[in-house]
Amino acid sequence: MFTGLSAFPLTPFAGDTIDERAFAGLVERLAAAGVDSITALGSTGCGPYLTAEERARVTRLAVANAGGVPVHVGVSTLRTAQVLANVRNAEEAGASGILLAPMTYQPLTPDDVFELFHAVTSRTALPVIVYDNPGTTHFAFTTELYGRIAELPRIASIKIPGVAADVHDTRSRIREIRAAIPEHVSIGVSGDAMAAAGLNAGCDAWYSVIGGTLPGAALRITRAAQQGRTADALAESERLAPLWRLFGESGGSLRVVAAIAEHLGLVPTRCLPLPLQGLTEEQRSRVGEVVHELRLDAEPRG
Repeated sequence: MFTGLSAFPLTPFAGDTIDERAFAGLVERLAAAGVDSITALGSTGCGPYLTAEERARVTRLAVANAGGVPVHVGVSTLRTAQVLANVRNAEEAGASGILLAPMTYQPLTPDDVFELFHAVTSRTALPVIVYDNPGTTHFAFTTELYGRIAELPRIASIKIPGVAADVHDTRSRIREIRAAIPEHVSIGVSGDAMAAAGLNAGCDAWYSVIGGTLPGAALRITRAAQQGRTADALAESERLAPLWRLFGESGGSLRVVAAIAEHLGLVPTRCLPLPLQGLTEEQRSRVGEVVHELRLDAEPRG
């Protein structure tokens, strides 16, 4: 469950209400594409913007429409008690694992974060993915903290930030992390533009933003890397360079992926939860051009 491609779908809104039909369609599409797992309510799924009741409903929808594909669920929020309530809802819905990031308002210390993971792993039987996303959470894990947390029971995987473009630097970093954690804990790369480099360097999984909307493109990179076709994986990633550039030009991947899903008719227009405004009309036009240039609009719809 913690190797290969884990696809992160959007949680689409229509106005101020979750579009449950569109969300179910996204999940069904991922299952039909053959992704290795589906992770709902991560950063791409805007989990922290949802109420506890909305998150529970989305979790049930994800499991019900995944066709047996393992579903991991983001449970992150500010207070430990609220995290544990989200964990219980994930358990009751039949989730296969949980994704946990240390969310901040007041700055967190390493001991704060360790105790959060200790509290969760001592109260659930579900495997846990450690989510290191400093750009969003404003907390950066050290390798030492990876090692401390990975010794806790039920830690199954660590989702690391994007890796370096240089293959030697990347391999060195993966070896450093691998030496600090138990063998059974997988290492998953994020930062879609660097996913091919991370997989080629020894990462076990790709926790993917684009995988939740463009699973075919993400699977071609993943399968090439898994099969040892490192040059093909890099070539597939390089083919998507215009898309990666859009991520940088448009303030991150979430708004771009939402615009792609809207362009493809998979979700309503302006599908992000307020106050997130999405892209400007000029930016949306550029997204449409890139989608057409890369033939991403020809991807199977599931």
